[in-house]
Amino acid sequence: MGTLPGGRAASRAYSAVVYVLLFVLGGMQGLIGSFQYSQSPAPLIALFFVVVIFATCVLCSWGIQSAGGALAPAGGWLAVSFILSTGTHEGSVIITNTTAGQCFLYGGTVAALLGAATSLVLRAHARSRLRL
Repeated sequence: MGTLPGGRAASRAYSAVVYVLLFVLGGMQGLIGSFQYSQSPAPLIALFFVVVIFATCVLCSWGIQSAGGALAPAGGWLAVSFILSTGTHEGSVIITNTTAGQCFLYGGTVAALLGAATSLVLRAHARSRLRL
């Protein structure tokens, strides 16, 4: 017996919901980190958030067995963090140009991209091992 046409649509809808939730997870990490990166000890907390987004990207990719699992939280983190790093017309800035702010914003960007790249390499390595 084959799958029903409705089963394929339900599977696609389920996948879409999972990716949206992973995007929101990354966005929430960016939101929380944007307001908490400067807590004491300032640069260490920012670096903690950098490690967390890296781990999130790698683990989400591993969890759903897809490289898109790393790209979704990375995209959410990047979108929220960069929106919050831009100033308003009144001059308010959430992520400031301090050591902790730079560690959080630039380190988090590198970590999100490295997390996505790491997941791609790990997936390719796993596929090559299965072919042997």
